[in-house]
Amino acid sequence: MDILGELRERFRTALAGLTDSPNPLLEMIRPAAEPKFGDYQANFAMSLAKQLGRPPRDVAADVAARARLDDLCQQVEVAGPGFINLRLRSEVLATTLAAALVDPFLGVPRPAAPRTFVIDFSAPNVAKPMHVGHIRSTVIGDALCRLLRFRGDRVVSDNHLGDWGTQFGMVIYGYKHFRRPDEYAANPVAELSRLYRLVHSLIGYHELVAELPTLKQTADDRSAAARRLADQPPASDKAEAKKQAAAAQKALRQAEEAAKALTEACEKRASFESRPDQVALAAQHASIGQAVLDEVVRLHAGDAENLRLWREFMPHCLREIHAIYERLGVTFDEELGESFYHGQLADVVADMEARGLTRESDGAMCVFLEGFDAPMIIRKRDGAFLYATTDLATIRYRVERWKPDAILYVVDHRQAEHFDKLFAAARLWGYGGVALHHIAFGTVLGKDGKPYKTRSGDTVGLEGLIDEGVRKAFAVVQENDDRKPDGSEFTAEQRAQIAETVGVAALKYADLSQNRTSDYEFSYEKMLALDGNTAAYMQYSYARVRGIFRKAGVDSATLLAGASGSIQCEQPAERALALALARFPEAIAESLADFRPNQLTVYLYDLTRKFSSFFEACPVVRAESDELRRSRLLLCELTGRVVEKGLELLGIRVVDKM
Repeated sequence: MDILGELRERFRTALAGLTDSPNPLLEMIRPAAEPKFGDYQANFAMSLAKQLGRPPRDVAADVAARARLDDLCQQVEVAGPGFINLRLRSEVLATTLAAALVDPFLGVPRPAAPRTFVIDFSAPNVAKPMHVGHIRSTVIGDALCRLLRFRGDRVVSDNHLGDWGTQFGMVIYGYKHFRRPDEYAANPVAELSRLYRLVHSLIGYHELVAELPTLKQTADDRSAAARRLADQPPASDKAEAKKQAAAAQKALRQAEEAAKALTEACEKRASFESRPDQVALAAQHASIGQAVLDEVVRLHAGDAENLRLWREFMPHCLREIHAIYERLGVTFDEELGESFYHGQLADVVADMEARGLTRESDGAMCVFLEGFDAPMIIRKRDGAFLYATTDLATIRYRVERWKPDAILYVVDHRQAEHFDKLFAAARLWGYGGVALHHIAFGTVLGKDGKPYKTRSGDTVGLEGLIDEGVRKAFAVVQENDDRKPDGSEFTAEQRAQIAETVGVAALKYADLSQNRTSDYEFSYEKMLALDGNTAAYMQYSYARVRGIFRKAGVDSATLLAGASGSIQCEQPAERALALALARFPEAIAESLADFRPNQLTVYLYDLTRKFSSFFEACPVVRAESDELRRSRLLLCELTGRVVEKGLELLGIRVVDKM
């Protein structure tokens, strides 16, 4: 039973006739902040009292009586200015947990009307290796797929691959001009990655050189402006003097920022030019930026050679990213890249034009949207299409094929304006019947507070990130195994398997435990800790449950098939654990309310801490009676199942021993 859901339904009935908008009031029924206030609290009486013009305590007492909670609650108390404190009956907890033990969904209710979701996540550019920036989209998107499916909804996971854009122009140009045949034959992916980085660096160098005069002029202008303001005599009027000082401070900050940007650009140029071979290549390929764009145009126009190369490169690129997905335990129902939609783009523009939704501006075809300063361009003046055009074609395809109720885009927060425009354009185009959500997320930071990079300043590769996490996990597993009182327990192969599970789990959980809209600092040490809100701590809690059963000499099937008897939760630690287990449906609902998997990690951490307190306070194997022993084993069994299922919904595996 979903206890919170049942309480809200009882109060919904009690509120009938008192308000026309019960839902906001029902949202104020929440788990109690502290045990002394009961198990749940209804805090809506003050808001309702304002609507009714009555004293809040009177309103609270009236609504509590009308809710008819005697069969659920052993105590219903009106406290303070009108809080309704609710303490559940122990038999209600026992019955709820007994039902969860035989329910594959652990008490999570099935939806009366399942919905269909398409979830667009991960979406790497396949011409280059996946990097640390892909971890958030990949694990958050996968967790949302798992959570929605578990709840009972239909989910289509779609990896919208970047397989057709400028990055392939870079690789094709690099292959034609800089390829090392032997290295390409030995390891195509490594060589294609090298070619991409080389071309990218050459383009970046030319762009930097072209930008330097502007950066220098900006730095000079802002420095001069700051000096002028600093040399001004102070105004006699205090208010004016304050404004003058603030303007001078602002100008000084701008001058410092411009000087810093110029210095960094000069340092980048000097670093590049410290290698004569790079300078020579840059001189030989002075127009490389335009040449790369020309290669893209030829590819999109169906040039035979570029299409042949693209088809040759794609299997190598896909094998590389699929190997990473396999390690992360991530799969997709669809994997359609930009290339799939390329032939549909002209029709998208023509259809929108025929409906009168577009207007030409400076030779480009644009959609002007209310509330936005700049239009959304769907075809450039040279006839080229943009990401926005592809995204509109994708919405049309998904709606026609899957008929979804909602499409979720798990993409970083920097794309917010793009999605705001895209969704507005889609509604204008006639796709207002599908809910479109941008599931934005923050950035992975290093200890310096900047986006996480290698020491050389390169973006950290995702495969290397996983390898390092597994290597560090192996060291932790080895150290713990070597310290066991009776000697080490695992073979080298077992240690390696556990390290892979723990290392990958640590990486994923560290990300998922963050509020997705926040930036967070990456730290292997924190994520592999055996205490605190980490995957290792959750996995250890599960392994501890399995260890209890080994020590008791009982397996789960035998326990559940044994003599009948209810779960007892008279001891405070028993009751706290029982209540936490009963709240699993609430955790699922909270995680999906605004698509935030970190709500599930908060729940799991609270549950495992309560299990630890229970384990310390309540003997299980040596319980005072057989009945109590069985009751506590059942609590352990359900804890293990909920932890295992909760981690599975986050895409994380467990181990029986650690």
